[in-house]
Amino acid sequence: MSDADEIRTLMRTEGAAVAENTQGFNHGRYESVADLEDYEGLKERARAIKADAIDRLPTLIEELTESVEANGGTVYVADDAADANEYIRTVVDDREADRVVKSKSMTSEEIEVNDALAADDVDVVETDLGEWVLQLADEAPSHIVAPAIHKSRDDIARLFNELFDPDTDLETAAELTQFARETLHDQILDAEVAITGANFLTADTGTMALVTSEGNARKSVAATDTHVAVSGVEKVIPSVDDLQPFVELIGRSGTGQDITSYVSLLTPPVDTPVVDFADDSQPISAFENDREFHLVLIDNGRLDMREDDQLRETLYCIRCSACSNSCANFQSVGGHAFGGETYSGGIATGWEAGVEGLDTAAEFNDLCTGCTRCVDACPVGIDIPWINTVVRDRINREGDTELDWLVDGLMPDEETGGTPLQKRFFGNFETVAKLASATAPVSNWLAGTTVSKRLASRTLGIDARRDLPAFERETLVDWVADRDVTVENPTRRVVLYPDLYTNHVQTDRGKAAVRLLEALDVDVVVPDVASSGRAPLSQGMIATATDHAERVARGLDPYLDDGRDVVVIEPSDVAMFQRAYDRLLDEDTAARLDANSYEVLEYVYGLLENGGDAATLSGATIDGEALAYHSHCQQRTLHLEAHTVEVLERAGYDVTTTDVECCGMAGSFGYKEDYYELSMDVGERLRTQLESDAVAEAPVVASGTSCLEQIDALLERKPRHPVQLLAP
Repeated sequence: MSDADEIRTLMRTEGAAVAENTQGFNHGRYESVADLEDYEGLKERARAIKADAIDRLPTLIEELTESVEANGGTVYVADDAADANEYIRTVVDDREADRVVKSKSMTSEEIEVNDALAADDVDVVETDLGEWVLQLADEAPSHIVAPAIHKSRDDIARLFNELFDPDTDLETAAELTQFARETLHDQILDAEVAITGANFLTADTGTMALVTSEGNARKSVAATDTHVAVSGVEKVIPSVDDLQPFVELIGRSGTGQDITSYVSLLTPPVDTPVVDFADDSQPISAFENDREFHLVLIDNGRLDMREDDQLRETLYCIRCSACSNSCANFQSVGGHAFGGETYSGGIATGWEAGVEGLDTAAEFNDLCTGCTRCVDACPVGIDIPWINTVVRDRINREGDTELDWLVDGLMPDEETGGTPLQKRFFGNFETVAKLASATAPVSNWLAGTTVSKRLASRTLGIDARRDLPAFERETLVDWVADRDVTVENPTRRVVLYPDLYTNHVQTDRGKAAVRLLEALDVDVVVPDVASSGRAPLSQGMIATATDHAERVARGLDPYLDDGRDVVVIEPSDVAMFQRAYDRLLDEDTAARLDANSYEVLEYVYGLLENGGDAATLSGATIDGEALAYHSHCQQRTLHLEAHTVEVLERAGYDVTTTDVECCGMAGSFGYKEDYYELSMDVGERLRTQLESDAVAEAPVVASGTSCLEQIDALLERKPRHPVQLLAP
């Protein structure tokens, strides 16, 4: 089955359930974190603790080992999955256990301990409801926190009724839950060994934190005399005091709960006697208190990740799933498509690359579009899109083949030897745009022919259903150079950055931006400088993106030296300057561009706040006309959406904003055959909002190039950039 076929199948069979649940978690997070006095401060503290812990990890592992052994437990550090499973099998065999009960643990999924124990004829029972459902269905988890998120209540009822044939069919959520509770209760009582994960392990006391929604973990530990905790080495933090920010954040980030139902702090082996729940005739003191505890710490590639400057940050992950919930593509396809052998969602690329290898990560890596929404959602601020870009770059480089060299007609360079032709095309879109503008309108006619669309489909994987951009012969740079306009006594002086689409395709929005700034007494220059590097970066072509960034910096340097501000129309290019260039340029150069660059309506808002005349806005005579506005993903993550809304409202519009995660286009993503239908599925949520009764007849504006393209494909109304409504 092709990638496109698999995605199409998952959207049809699982998409609705995944979308409903992840969106519910995501909106719950918005509400829950709003109640915190210092959400960002908590995140910064949590990140600092994890950064320090990973930095000192070997020392902390030694300290944890001493603490656990002093408490009477045993610590085993396993090199890999096979090593961990061999140790666990030995513990279970020594106990002569026929049954093991497990609470939810992604690390135990990673090492496939269930299969290892089943090979010894040990009955392994998952006691988390979602995991048990999947065990019965013989399926893998589709979500880090909610493993059966793709299952509806009807799906689960059908499964239980078929497998257990109850006297009366189970239907309601209450009936299904009660049945599971009673069945699992009996199996827990009949088990000799409990296996749990560990959300956090504190080196100072040997304490483990278990964060669960059902209480099954603590019950399993209490009912058995042998407890095996399976954990990746990255779960170790210095002290019990360090748990506080994580307890505050993990539930809010994952499911939108202020705190999860059960937060258990155990310093095993615990003193609680092993309780026989079936015998309530004896006091607790009569039961045995001879417990064993084994902590299996697993490396399995993690210590190599720690030494990898680009993958190291993956180890900060606390497995909350906020990156999955906030991702529009994940909402449509779930973790069975957007995931690898074990891990799913945005952070999965880093985990799978480090634990399983690049081949596994390559299977789903392109589903990350780099929108950066997950960065803001992550409780420890991991730059997930950068990790995904680095892995994409490594996949490209690892794919060197002789055929690639022949297609290029030249020997491969350090970067592009194995980069697929499709990625090279989109990654070098600057060259494409220059050539297309120089030959327009012939290039536009040629690109629209059936023969060209078939050729583009066959060679580049561009979906024929997507309209290609129409290039302008006169670029924005050319138009400005031919003008003879002088702003007398300007209040500010700016260099308007001509991004690729504004310069070559959507020149009207560039012209509108120039007129709008000039109307507010701003002197504007538009130089001929390189594209930002967003296109190659999105394809995992980091060296090419770095070259673009260096050329942009050199091109803008004279204007910055001259005291001009940099104003940018395209939000993804603002994000390059402010969130990506620190990865591509030296610290001082990146900081200079970050400090002096502004999104165009952010800048206009600043002008109005500092004495600019709102009456110069072309909409200033409008009195409450309805307007629908969709903000670009990276405009939101840079917290710039409010500036545009405020300027539009000062111009007299009654603005309704959308709240969907993404338009679905995401630059080149929506053009690719493998992802066209996913792109449109994500876009359908936006279309529904833009056709709601409140704004069904209203003009539509959007800030991003991709958003404008997608809305144009979704609606009969033609969208415009806000500057086109505001410019005189």
